[in-house]
Amino acid sequence: MEELLRYDHVDISYLGRPAVRDVSFALHSGEILGIVGESGSGKSTLIQAAMGLLGAEGCVTRGEIRYKGKNLPDLPPKELRKLCGPELGYIFQSAGSSFCPIRTVGAQLLETMREHGKISKADFQAQALELLEKLGFAHGKRILGSYPFELSGGMQQRIGIAAAMLLNPRVLFADEPTSALDVTIQKQVIEEMLLVHRTFGTSIVLVTHNLGVIGAMADRILVLKDGEAVESGKTQDVLTNPQADYTRALLAAVPKLRR
Repeated sequence: MEELLRYDHVDISYLGRPAVRDVSFALHSGEILGIVGESGSGKSTLIQAAMGLLGAEGCVTRGEIRYKGKNLPDLPPKELRKLCGPELGYIFQSAGSSFCPIRTVGAQLLETMREHGKISKADFQAQALELLEKLGFAHGKRILGSYPFELSGGMQQRIGIAAAMLLNPRVLFADEPTSALDVTIQKQVIEEMLLVHRTFGTSIVLVTHNLGVIGAMADRILVLKDGEAVESGKTQDVLTNPQADYTRALLAAVPKLRR
């Protein structure tokens, strides 16, 4: 399989304080990689670094994050911006907070597409409705004409997935996409992301603390503890035969149903 993305001995700090230390992994074409660990383990920091979302206080202090031969942290902001959307997509933990509440969903999605090229409203609507239909939305026109606050939290999250897929990126970063949702909606969001994976062949880096979500979606797992990788491997191997004490502790903490 083609290697799309590689983290090579990456260190990340905020105001000089280490948050991630010496993390390496690769993402291949058509693969879903799950990054799991407790809150504060550096999961979100890892994927934010690739998208230039660490803010003024964070920076990659060592190593490389390479995509198509380019080290992403070294790219000028304008060049990185060209990649974010058509090549690298991002689903936020709470998609509703990433939408402007006083503009319609359609207007915001159109603005996203126009950032990366000219497109008429008619062509945009045709593309957007086709995508929404592929992702199982029954009333695409109504959704595009709605304001974010008119949609439920689960619907906002699903629209966040659609927004990330508008430009058909090769790599999709998903930052805790199900953590703010109830169990029923979590299932819908997982099914939708798997549909994206199957339909478009999108490679996904999934950040979560939920081992159930990892087990349902990921081909491989990277386990983080205090900013360091403690175990990695195929999902089934890690979940059934964990080698690290920390991984075993995570699995032991998963609630089990009893008769």
